Amino acid sequence: RDRLKVREGSLQFWVNLKDYVDTGLFLEHRELRHLLYAEAANKTFLNLFCYTATASVFAIKGGAQSSTSVDLSRTYLDWAEDNFILNGIKPSSKHQLIQADCLQWLERQGNYDLIFCNPPVFSNSKRMQQTWDIQRDHVSLILRAMRLLSPSGKLIFSTHAERFKLDPRLFQEYSIEDLSKLLLPLDFKKQRFSCFRL
Repeated sequence: RDRLKVREGSLQFWVNLKDYVDTGLFLEHRELRHLLYAEAANKTFLNLFCYTATASVFAIKGGAQSSTSVDLSRTYLDWAEDNFILNGIKPSSKHQLIQADCLQWLERQGNYDLIFCNPPVFSNSKRMQQTWDIQRDHVSLILRAMRLLSPSGKLIFSTHAERFKLDPRLFQEYSIEDLSKLLLPLDFKKQRFSCFRL
């Protein structure tokens, strides 16, 4: 595996520029990761579809009491563990890396102060019980994630889907702030993702 170490602020991450479509670090999420860092102090943090868990590293270093990072891919979770270790974090019962289908995992009980959810745009993985489409299925996902929030908790929901529209029904249920333009880094001229705080 060809990979190299990069630095973002005071943290470091492994990236791979050759073997995968994605490098392991979404550059357009820089400001979003810093938002999680700022909001995570003394909170219980859940990272759904955690990918290489860079957001979890930021939350932990921002002072999260505990963290749970869930992804279906063993490759990404191994990568996540390497990112943890690179930043002096030991995977443990306090900072868990869990291999599971997030949609099934959400059926359990939980109580989190801060949840970050960045699901795939589309998936037909054989390990999932059904296909996944972000525009079609995001309401169900958000409702299930919101059930795991503490009374004063927040969900940060992000998607890379083009022309994504948050379902209007959600605005009747929750206080929602569109952070998309606020979190776009200065070196990106075009909006590459949508992000909402619920």
